[in-house]
Amino acid sequence: MSFVMPVLNERDYLRRAVETVLAQDVPGPTELILALGPSTDGTSELARELARDDDRIVLIENPAADIPIGLNLAIGAGRYATVVRVDAHSELDPSYARSALATLARVRAANVGGVMRADGRTPFQRAVARAYNSPIGLGGGAYHGGTQEGEAESAYLGVMRRAVLDEVGLFDESIRRGEDWELNLRIRRAGYRVWFDPSLAVTYWPRESWTRLVRQFSATGRWRGELVRRFGRGNSLRFFAPPALVLTILLGLVVAALQLTGVLQGWWAVAASVVYLPVIAYAILIIGVAAGRGGGHGWRDKLWTAAVLPSMHLAWGWGFLLGVIGGAHDTVDTSRLGSRNTPLP
Repeated sequence: MSFVMPVLNERDYLRRAVETVLAQDVPGPTELILALGPSTDGTSELARELARDDDRIVLIENPAADIPIGLNLAIGAGRYATVVRVDAHSELDPSYARSALATLARVRAANVGGVMRADGRTPFQRAVARAYNSPIGLGGGAYHGGTQEGEAESAYLGVMRRAVLDEVGLFDESIRRGEDWELNLRIRRAGYRVWFDPSLAVTYWPRESWTRLVRQFSATGRWRGELVRRFGRGNSLRFFAPPALVLTILLGLVVAALQLTGVLQGWWAVAASVVYLPVIAYAILIIGVAAGRGGGHGWRDKLWTAAVLPSMHLAWGWGFLLGVIGGAHDTVDTSRLGSRNTPLP
């Protein structure tokens, strides 16, 4: 079994992620291939230290830093029939790989994924984790809290048959975000199953600050817009909710300006006010979620939740609109890269 992990500026998370991979109890030999991007925080040095301590760890260079390129390099260096994608910000349950292998065989799937169980170490990160784990936060995708096993549109990370990857092709290196969705689309179009198994759980550590969260979601939304340009109706309707929210808010601002300047008066002004209703309903929803059990414990948790949810939705929706209108081009997720707009040092 070949575990593949692209790595860039992950010193605070890498050791634990590697430990949970090496602790997997699976029949047969395993290897962990780390595709090292040009990190500036000591990640590569830590990776070399870990590799010296365990000969199952294989290091390859990924100077381009892009995730799909790193994944393809790692897969190409792998020796075994099953490929397990893992993330430096994730931690696997001890039985994850063994259970995934059993599910692959049981349902005869090409790719199996489970639940992304987000967690946090700080009040802000825990608020982001609550948003990830809520259907309100990320739109109700199966791997964000689904409980029903079955065929799926995509798979979080994924435990994949190497033979199927060789047939349909590896990750599309022209797609910097959403590359997993596009690969699973090709797998499904080739007649294979992508399967969701809620018994599989992966702990995921989200971004640690508001600016990094906004940059991440803006880039992700922009690439989803690019995927809509490329694949149209192959995209789920749930991806269109955040951009619809952004457009509604923009329309509301235009109507408000026309009302305040007297351009819209009388019954026309009253009729145009209907545009505020969806925005008001959204605000009530966010307040309700933050004030309820999903908002955490204490007023600080609830305020963070109320701030995080619209930040995710609006950043993603705005990015989506830019992607649909102009494409993603060379947009990269800079949320792990400080203020630089490139993954290179």
